[in-house]
Amino acid sequence: MSATDPVAFLANYPLRAHNTFGFDVRARLACRIERPEQFALAARDPRAAGMRTLVLGSGSNIVFTDDFDGLAMIVELTGKRLVREDDEAWYVQAHAGENWHAFVAWTLSMGWPGLENLALIPGTVGAAPIQNIGAYGLEMCERFAALEAVELATGACAEFDANACRFGYRDSVFKREGRERFAIASVTFRLPKAWTPRVDYADLARELDARGAAPTPQAVFDAVVAVRRAKLPDPLVLGNAGSFFKNPVVDASTLEALREKAPDIVAYRQADGRAKLAAGWLIDRCGWKGRAIGAAAVHERQALVLVNRGGATGADVLALARAIQADVRERFGVELEPEPLVI
Repeated sequence: MSATDPVAFLANYPLRAHNTFGFDVRARLACRIERPEQFALAARDPRAAGMRTLVLGSGSNIVFTDDFDGLAMIVELTGKRLVREDDEAWYVQAHAGENWHAFVAWTLSMGWPGLENLALIPGTVGAAPIQNIGAYGLEMCERFAALEAVELATGACAEFDANACRFGYRDSVFKREGRERFAIASVTFRLPKAWTPRVDYADLARELDARGAAPTPQAVFDAVVAVRRAKLPDPLVLGNAGSFFKNPVVDASTLEALREKAPDIVAYRQADGRAKLAAGWLIDRCGWKGRAIGAAAVHERQALVLVNRGGATGADVLALARAIQADVRERFGVELEPEPLVI
């Protein structure tokens, strides 16, 4: 990279290290984003004219079904800091390329708890708002203050508050109409000083009890890490994108009908009267845990996770996902929606 070439383009760029399924695919062009202004410079460069763009962190929520015939922007924006604090909260900013788990660990080390339930979720800080990541009773949007995003077509930098992000369950504006329009540069989190533990999930409560630990922020963090490591495969060892399906949300009457068929169905009541079903339970009850189609398989310890046993393609994973969806639909009348973005 030089003053005369502010963005260095790489042709036929391998993306195997940039998707956690480990698919051996390539991008027609790629560039590394080390400064926010490079997003628009790359998107408007004549060498990328007419191409689709893909803003890519670690690729922890992506299924590539083929090579990407476009420009992959590899986000390497780093840095984190305390922006400000008041009597009620700390406001902590991190750039989009920061590793999410390392960022969570850092906030705790600095004495700013609040994100510990989201420990060990793979991916980068910039990806967290896109998916509105969540685990063990906490969603990212509950700790969100604002983010800065660059409009690729114009280079304009805009601040988004929670309303503008339109967060939903594993959803945001950046996952839909804003996906190829904006690139997230940094995210600021609001971490309340009046900290209270979130330890209602049974697995988490059991782990804390087994450790004989009071639910301090660090103890919750350690317990979340232990539970996730016991249940979920490491993407560096066994390619996967974490939870492959969203937990379906149904109304009260549907839940009662399902309970007539399966009294032990796992469901969590929501504030609006509906219920969130455990997708992993539905998949397991259909007999899919540990089963495979070719090199794509359902993990033997967590039915919600699809894995690449080695040599699987995105098409193999999607074929497995569709077979699971069909069985769950036939047995329970429930539609499972995939979480990852299919490219």
